[in-house]
Formats: sequence, C-alpha cells, structure tokens
Amino acid sequence: MKKSALLLVLALGFSGASVGAQSKNPGYRIGPKDQLKIQVFEVPELNVDRRVSENGQINLPLIGDVPAAGLTEEELALRLKALLEVKLLQRASTAVEVTEFRSKPISVIGAVKTPGNLAFSGRWTLIEALTAAGGLAENHGNRIYVLRKAENGLSDQVAIDVSDLLVRADPRVNIPILASDLINVPTAVEVNIYCLGEVARPGALIFKSTDRITLLAAIARAGGLSNRAGNRLTIKRTAGGPREIIVDYKRILSGKDQDVALAEGDVLVVKESFF
Repeated sequence: MKKSALLLVLALGFSGASVGAQSKNPGYRIGPKDQLKIQVFEVPELNVDRRVSENGQINLPLIGDVPAAGLTEEELALRLKALLEVKLLQRASTAVEVTEFRSKPISVIGAVKTPGNLAFSGRWTLIEALTAAGGLAENHGNRIYVLRKAENGLSDQVAIDVSDLLVRADPRVNIPILASDLINVPTAVEVNIYCLGEVARPGALIFKSTDRITLLAAIARAGGLSNRAGNRLTIKRTAGGPREIIVDYKRILSGKDQDVALAEGDVLVVKESFF
C-alpha cells in the first residue's frame, strides 16, 4: 500500500474515532477561560491549544472565531468538523479535549493551608486537589466531604475518612475530582468537659472534636478516681435542656454497661462514697 493511501486510511479511521469516541469529560460544558486541545488530523497546522475567551469563543487559524461556550467536547468537535468541511476540506476528522478547567473551578474550603478556588488541568484525585490547596492544616478534623452537583441540579456528598486516605492510603477513597466539585475539610473544634469531685485533677478538660470523648476518657484525663470516690457518677447535661444521667462506674469499667459519650458543656460529678 502506498504511503499516501495509508495516510488516507488512517485519516478516515481517525474520523470515526475522534468525533464518535467517548469524551474524556462527558457532560462537561465548556466555559470562558477553559483551555482546549484542538486536533484536526488532516491539517496539522490546526492542531493547537486555545483558551476560550471571556465571550466564549476560540480563534483558530484558517477558520477564525468559533463559539465554544456551552458546548460539550463532542459538540464542539462536530461544529469544527462542519466548518472545516464547508470552508477547507472535503472530509475532516476533529477532536476536542478540555485540558484546563477554569470556568468551573474546584473549591477547597476549611482546614487546608490555602483554601480557595483551584483551576486544574485534566482530572485530579482527592489527594492531588488537597496537595494543590497546600495540604491539610493542623486543626483538620477526621473527615473530608466532597460535594458534587450534577447538570440536573441534584447534588451528592461523599464522606472520606482522613486516616483511610492519608494513613492507610486506601486507593478506594482517593476518588477522582471533577470540575465544580466542592471539597470541605471541617476543622476540629475544642470540646470542654468539666470533671468535679473525687478525681485526681478536678476542673475543665479540653478535648478535640475528633477525639473519642466518653466518660472513661474524661476520668483518665482527670487522673483517675480518688480512693474516696463512689461508683455512682452523675453527668449534668445542659444541651437539649437540663437533665442528669446516673451511671455505674464499675459496670462501665468491667464492660457490663456501655461507656457513655460526653458532649460539649457536660459536667461529670464524682461524689465521695460513705461506705
């Protein structure tokens, strides 16, 4: 087969694959400031990278200004194909790929070192997006939330455990990040618990919201019970209305009763035993 004929076969093959192939970013609609990779297989001079202008157009050699905003990659490829076949070529093979998403940036908020909008090239994973935001700040919580909004207006939220992502390096939670995704890294806030009475160090106890905050943890943080402490302890809780919760310390310590979770502002009172 002659070289010219071989090139023609390749060009025709590309024509079927380039416009009809599945898009790398299905459903994504091009917007201003997006960077595009344009390929016209029959005319190498038209293989260019172009940034979409503020008014939603791209300027191509031999063609001029072409509206691009609001189209998918496949729709723009078809538009270019039609223009080329009218103006220049008998048959055109075109492909379009968004290489940088500027019109719908990723947003990273919360406990990262440089929160804000990120214009990203191609597809990122969650770790790559967090790295681009400077990494996690010291006051980060133990969960990361990724909020994704679909074209139909519906949204979905995925919760990722920080330890699974960064400590255990579970590849299943290092999810792909798409244009317009919102990554929220909540901060770990301080939780104040008050331990009074027969403990080694009575007073205020400060936990992080990411800590396991329970009755046994509070007693351990307070240095343990004194020799005069009774087994029946009282938790005074103001959240949701004042109330008292009576628990048996020995039964919890032995595993017969479940350890009690404590909340912000709880007061644990350890009274003296008279027996």
